[in-house]
Amino acid sequence: MVTVEKLFEQLWQDYVKRLCPSASKVQKLLSQKSDKLINDHIALRTFSGSKLGLAQLAKHFVQLGYQPAGEYHFEAKKLYAQHYQHPDPLFPKVFISELCLDQCSDTLNQIVNKLLHDLPSQYSDDVRFLSQGRPWRVSKEDYQTLAQESEYAAWVAAHGFGANHFTVSVNHLAGFLDLEQVNDFLVWHHFEMNHAGGDIKGSQEVGLQQSSTLADKVKVEFIDGELEIPGGFYEFAKRFEQEDGELYQGFVTASADKIFESTNM
Repeated sequence: MVTVEKLFEQLWQDYVKRLCPSASKVQKLLSQKSDKLINDHIALRTFSGSKLGLAQLAKHFVQLGYQPAGEYHFEAKKLYAQHYQHPDPLFPKVFISELCLDQCSDTLNQIVNKLLHDLPSQYSDDVRFLSQGRPWRVSKEDYQTLAQESEYAAWVAAHGFGANHFTVSVNHLAGFLDLEQVNDFLVWHHFEMNHAGGDIKGSQEVGLQQSSTLADKVKVEFIDGELEIPGGFYEFAKRFEQEDGELYQGFVTASADKIFESTNM
């Protein structure tokens, strides 16, 4: 049986090999200042529907003790998301989003239906699918058509399943006073940051500050050739104490909306 530790190790290996190779370089640099990096959360993307919707991804974490802890709506991007937490606070949170296909165009739905058509209904029953990438064939033309309507849809079509990002907990990061210092350190080492909504999204007042690198450009094989497109990115999060003295554990929709844009083309 898979454990929480094993599942996240599988997700990490897929993430650094296929989606965000620069993450291992960031980790190495930060490890020079901090002995141990704690992962605040990961994010997963999918399409809505009974075959591969949010619930189909979440069930594997629920089986490992995770519980739903918040829900989020991104109306402009036509996304719905939930985040899950484990009773052990040292286990990362899991943020799962899905594209609401019933709000999208007929053209987009036709392409997505074509991708999903040959997948068996029980495809998502094996937890390994979460870190095994793309289970369908897709053309460059369909990818580019999706991208015109939804960057998110194009990303899922091209990459399939895997961690869109991992997130360093700045609260547990020795050698840095705040998120601004982390950003400055990364820029000094020639990493490009996501500037959408400001270099730092959120504030102490809302309980959470976030920043992220821009997604790595990775080569992806399509039916009719290869493209270099945005893959995964690395995020950094600092959480603040609430009135009850506990650290805020949720997510801020306005900030997360801008974090999504780390993969914009």
